Amino acid sequence: MWSQELLHTAGLSAVQNASAAPILDAMRTEVNYGQYLDLLTTGRPTRDLDRALEIIPYKTAAYTVERPLQLGAALAGAGPEVAWALSSYGRPLGEAFQLQDDLLGVYGDPAETGKSNIDDLREGKHTALLALALRHACPEQRAQLDALVGNAGLDLHGAELCREILSATARPTVERMIRERWLLVQRTLAHAPFPAAAVSGLRSIADAVIARTS
Repeated sequence: MWSQELLHTAGLSAVQNASAAPILDAMRTEVNYGQYLDLLTTGRPTRDLDRALEIIPYKTAAYTVERPLQLGAALAGAGPEVAWALSSYGRPLGEAFQLQDDLLGVYGDPAETGKSNIDDLREGKHTALLALALRHACPEQRAQLDALVGNAGLDLHGAELCREILSATARPTVERMIRERWLLVQRTLAHAPFPAAAVSGLRSIADAVIARTS
């Protein structure tokens, strides 16, 4: 609601408002649908990697990177070619952001991230990290994950055991997925119809997303 208020009080022209409204509407719809999918699967993690990856574009990628960039471009009068390039940049970067966030939710230092590194495990978040672990775990590891993940009473010892299993079965794959999306971003920037200064800024943002620890 505040975003709508900001838009209406920004002194935009009728043309700018007409260009911005569909993007803002799409962003709101996407993030609400993503949150719905997230709530629907929390506490019931499975080996369904496709479902975990389906949540990311709606829950995070669109409103974190893609749509804000498109919104700014629309307000500046950019055409469809720029909007398409921003989508090609923003979607994989937003996905990388969420995949990195999933890692930080388990392995991050709370002093840096400002959030617990055990809550995602207690809540049983259906992340790509966990889906991959359940896919590749041996029967004993899978049984341990089934007993520990989503358990509101999960303690530090149990969380550390989860991390060991996730590291052995899934973390390298998630890190590779992040790298693959970063490479997609670099390829997009190499051919995007942006000024050199904009390319440099967008590349710095992408690098920061990949390297972030909070």
